[in-house]
Amino acid sequence: MCFDLESEPPVPRIFGAAVSHDDLVLEAADGNRFAAFRALPEGDVSTGVVILPDVRGLYRFYEELSLRFAERGHAAIAFDYFGRTAGVDKRPDDWDYMPLVQQLTQEQVQADVGACVRDLRGLGSSTIFTVGFCFGGSGSWAAAASGHGLAGAIGFYGRPSRMLELVPRLEAPILALQGGADQGITHEDNLVFERALGEAGKEYELIEFAGAPHSFFDRKQEEFRDASDDAWRRTLEFIEAHS
Repeated sequence: MCFDLESEPPVPRIFGAAVSHDDLVLEAADGNRFAAFRALPEGDVSTGVVILPDVRGLYRFYEELSLRFAERGHAAIAFDYFGRTAGVDKRPDDWDYMPLVQQLTQEQVQADVGACVRDLRGLGSSTIFTVGFCFGGSGSWAAAASGHGLAGAIGFYGRPSRMLELVPRLEAPILALQGGADQGITHEDNLVFERALGEAGKEYELIEFAGAPHSFFDRKQEEFRDASDDAWRRTLEFIEAHS
């Protein structure tokens, strides 16, 4: 997984912001029932965000991130990948997730994204973005090529190779926020991604944060605070620009 269980989003809480939140069970078009966490601002919910977690699925880090988006006026849903194989109940901290990750398909992830998008639209969100991390980073970009009608897709340290073949089908601008010192996703990987996006004529921005590793977006990694702050600023500005 990207973050340990004690990690927190490196985003300041807005104390006093009026938000509500709920644990949900949503149903995808293929009949899959899966767990999700939804946070809503008070009043206008015209902009929505679907959060795609790392390989571990839904846990506290992403619930907290949903709240941070809601505090800034955006409806947000973070969802779990493993309804088909692990059900909708809470899991122990030390559960063995990798065998289930290996069974997960891109089509299943996008079916669940679609259910989250429908939920937000039903609440009144007309402009919807995806934001993903690691496994969910590439899944977020892929969501922009999966017919969800997104306004944009943001991926933190996603693996470009997982969705390169989908680049010609992208229907929305993407933002890629990559670690410049990521041991698993190289500078060359990012160059290949940029080349494919440029040749396909797609709207994108790819940022490599110098010296930042995979999973730099974490309050516990104080040495990468500047990269985290800049990535969060770019995320909010991207949403604002495309809303």
